[in-house]
Amino acid sequence: MRKMIICAAFLAASTALAQQDFSKVEITVTKVAGTVYMLQGQGGNIGVSVGEDGIVIVDDEYAALAPKIIQALNGITDKPIKFIINTHYHGDHTGGNEVFARSGTIIAQENVRKRMQSGTKFGTRTTPPAPKIALPVITFNDRAAVHVNGEDIRAVHYPNGHTDGDAVIEFTQSNVIHMGDDFFNGLFPVIDIENGGSTRGMLANVESVLKTMRDDAKVIPGHGPLGDKASLRVFADMLRATTDIVAGAIKSGKTLDQMKQEKILAAWDKWAWQFIPTDRYTEVLYNDLIRAK
Repeated sequence: MRKMIICAAFLAASTALAQQDFSKVEITVTKVAGTVYMLQGQGGNIGVSVGEDGIVIVDDEYAALAPKIIQALNGITDKPIKFIINTHYHGDHTGGNEVFARSGTIIAQENVRKRMQSGTKFGTRTTPPAPKIALPVITFNDRAAVHVNGEDIRAVHYPNGHTDGDAVIEFTQSNVIHMGDDFFNGLFPVIDIENGGSTRGMLANVESVLKTMRDDAKVIPGHGPLGDKASLRVFADMLRATTDIVAGAIKSGKTLDQMKQEKILAAWDKWAWQFIPTDRYTEVLYNDLIRAK
């Protein structure tokens, strides 16, 4: 199946979401392994399983991009969408729910439905309750499975990492894992402290996955390029090292301003990106670790 031209873009800032011009966004399609493809546009990476039973998508970016996502899916198969699995509640992963729910069933961890149903506050952005059609209709606590396309697609709850409703999706037969936003490949992560996320929880989640995954598995991150076990381990090493440095600085009595002035995380500047520069990441770690004391 032919690949489409890639034009992946990250959000400039969470407060600018309403002003995003989606007309210029292109959706790229990458064959990962077995039944699984990865779609990238603007927002969280989409995992796709295709086969004789239909389509399963993992996350769905924004509603405005749904026509382009559908066009990309039509370039892979003419089968219908049967299931939509959300890895967490954020709008760049669930915004398309209101469109795709008209043809498939939405599945997510229980906390995803709760937060979408009630509305949330994350940083400076307040998100109102999602429309009823966009809510997951099947929820689970610890794990769920969808058996289609010769795949045992397993959704496993990993708590208190990126949020309190994170699910890691395993495409068992294809040997592919979709990490959602518990994995930012080559980028500092977003950690939603206000909605159950934590740096040490994210690290624990990643380390748990690393212990059980196969060495040759492909890994779809929430953001960034397609990864593998090695790149997931590099991400874990970065999380561990930066968390330890900030924790040590707190223990020695340094303020957040001092940490920024001294650039204590400068060795990891290459992980900075437009939404999470190094100073912002230092602040996220600081706020989380102070709260957890």
